[in-house]
Order: sequence, then structure tokens, then C-alpha cells
Amino acid sequence: MGYVNRYVGALYVRLTRRPLDATTDTFAPSVTVVVPLYNEGAAIVDTLRSVLASDYPRLRVVCIDDASTDDSLAHARSVADDRLTVLGNTRNLGKRASINRAVRESDSEIIVSVDSDVLVEPGAIRALVRRFVSPEIAAVGGWVDVRNKHDNWLTRMQVLKYWYAYYVAKNVERAVRRVMSVSGCLAAYRRSVLVELLPILDARTLKHGEDRYLTRQIVKAGYQTTMTHQARCWTFVPSTLRGYFSQQLRWRRANVVDYAAGTTHVWKLPPLVAINYFALAIVLFLYPFGLYRALVHHRLVHVIAVHAIILTVLGAYYAWRTRAWPAHERVSAWSYVPHALCMPITSGIFVVLALFTLDSDRWETRS
Repeated sequence: MGYVNRYVGALYVRLTRRPLDATTDTFAPSVTVVVPLYNEGAAIVDTLRSVLASDYPRLRVVCIDDASTDDSLAHARSVADDRLTVLGNTRNLGKRASINRAVRESDSEIIVSVDSDVLVEPGAIRALVRRFVSPEIAAVGGWVDVRNKHDNWLTRMQVLKYWYAYYVAKNVERAVRRVMSVSGCLAAYRRSVLVELLPILDARTLKHGEDRYLTRQIVKAGYQTTMTHQARCWTFVPSTLRGYFSQQLRWRRANVVDYAAGTTHVWKLPPLVAINYFALAIVLFLYPFGLYRALVHHRLVHVIAVHAIILTVLGAYYAWRTRAWPAHERVSAWSYVPHALCMPITSGIFVVLALFTLDSDRWETRS
């Protein structure tokens, strides 16, 4: 699927001569960066300092603690800067409700969302703002890279997952400015559009998949979304199987809800985006059935072997594309192969489990 996205998207761009990463230097809006916070502890200090070190001049930062059970709020308040405001929710409301509160209280033209475990490049916010080349563009996402790339085999595997997610999988969507999942790790939104959607966002009770839901509502309302590799941030990925599987279960819940809800309107989008969206939905829901058949017919080892071969090829392509990067920025081509063992669990068992736990509101990766 990743290769189809990349080459079909590249062909579309070539035929239409539409640049993937158009920029403007005439748009200089005021910006409020919102950092929703929950149980990050002292790590929030690094995140806030990286945001405040941004080279963008018209900047305000709002950190909202979502009733953390640790000392996160105190650490956030320890960061001294006139541009920073630290707020606290009286009860846990979820990431989206916290951002909605900041949107209501802000008067900036652009709202930037930054996750509480993220480090942001100094030029990232300016790079996001430069991609608002037309009034129709309502959201611009950045490139989310991995902070702890070399911790162990699991973090190295996730480096390739993130690279493919941002350098390959979004190419079709970028080509027509309909990126269907703008990550809240680092994303910029027109405040006017967020205000327009507040009644819809406030009415949602689920706490997982907020970023995907918001992006889909923006596209459904007729606006455009895109992303750029020039706005870079780093996030920690789970370094233990327990943490990784908890994260993947939460993401599977978000996938199930998003693909099921999107069937009512995604078909109205440009054909390449709609086909790509429904193809991914079909893979999501049919993979568990394929895994079940493999188990019944004693072919699970064969399935894992096929996965390993495909992942080896993908790893080789990653190694070729990143060959000029510094050694500390990239990982081995073989790092993707262990995903062959994880995939039957995360894309098979967890999809079924997600269907039966859609009402869960736990922060899985914090548990």
C-alpha cells in the first residue's frame, strides 16, 4: 500500500504539476501554541523550552494540565517566560477538550498543537505557517520523528514505521491537499475553522483518536489539509512491549472508529484519496479474518515469513533513501523485520479487541 501511495501520488503531481510543499512568505499571523499535558512529570519542561525557543516572533504558549495525578503542573509552572500561560483543568477532560478550551480563550489566527513529550525544532512553527498558501488550507501537519531511536530493537523498528508514515503513506493525500490524519504531535490550524467546528468537537465523548477525528471533520467541512517535512519534531516511542502494545491498542480503537465513520462522506473526496482511504479500511477489517484462516490451516509461520520478506525489502528502500543522513539519525535496514512478529498481534488480535473496548477512555500509554 505504501508503494502504491508513493508512485500514484508522484504520477498525479507530475501530471497536474502541483507542488507538494508550496510556501508563502506573505502570511505572518499571530500564533498560539497549545500543549495539552497529562502525567509527563519533569519532561514537560523540555517540551515547553523547545517551543519557547522557536524563531517565530508572534508567539504565545498555553500549557493546559488535564488533572494530572503527578507533579506535571508544578513542573510546567516552573518554566518562567512572559509568553507562557499555564492552566489546569479541575478534572480530566481529554486532549481535545483541553485544546478546545485554549481555542476559546485565544485570539490568535493560528493554533499550533504540540504534544507534551515532544521537542520542536526552532524553525518548525515558521515552516508550518509558511504552508498556509491559500484560505482553503485549514490544517498543516509536521514531520514526527523518533527521539529514542537507538534504545533497543523495538524503538528502531518504530523509526521505520514513522518514516514510512510521513515519507510514503501520505503522498496521495498531500498531492490533493486532503491529508486524512494530521498528527497533533505538531500541527497548525486556522483558529476560525476550529471555532466553526467547536460544537461538533465538544459533542464527541470518545477520548481516543482526537487528531484523526478533527482532521476528518476539517476535510468534511470542505477545507484542505497538508503536511511538510520542513516542520520537524521528535517524540518518544515506547521502548517496552507492554508500552508498545498499549499504544497500538489505543490506535486501533481510533482506526476502527475513524474508518467506520468516514464511510458516510469520504467517497465524496477526490478519487485517489477515497480509494486509498477505503483500501486501508478494508485491510484493517479483513486482516483479522486472514490471520484466523492462517491459524486454522496451520500457515501462520508462512504468513510471518512473507511479512518478513516484504519488510526486508521496505527496510532496504529506507536504507537507500536515508543513506546520506548522519548515522545517529538513521537505523539499520534490518530494523523493520521484527514487525513481522508484531503485526499479527497489533493488526489482527488488537483490531478485534478494539471493537469490544471502544468505550474505553484510558490514556493507554500512561497506564
